[in-house]
Amino acid sequence: MGAYTRAATGAGKGLDARDKPAAGGDEFADLVKGALEEARKIGERSEHLSVQGIRDNADLNQVITAVAEAEVTLQTVVSVRDKVIEAYKEITRMPI
Repeated sequence: MGAYTRAATGAGKGLDARDKPAAGGDEFADLVKGALEEARKIGERSEHLSVQGIRDNADLNQVITAVAEAEVTLQTVVSVRDKVIEAYKEITRMPI
């Protein structure tokens, strides 16, 4: 059950958001870990197919598709990293 669903169901029961502060953090951490693991798998698949393509053991269309998918994944990871750094800088500039 997702955090949003839990919050929506808990709203009618009078639950306080402070009841389980670590739950959302754990879910977010799992989400990030899962996304990074998936990105790693895509990179490995692309690398494997590229090597197979060099050895002439893979279809050229598969190699091109895998490399393009790896490029998009890398661009996404870099974009997310940049946003995280930007958010961190914004937080450090906040007055206390």
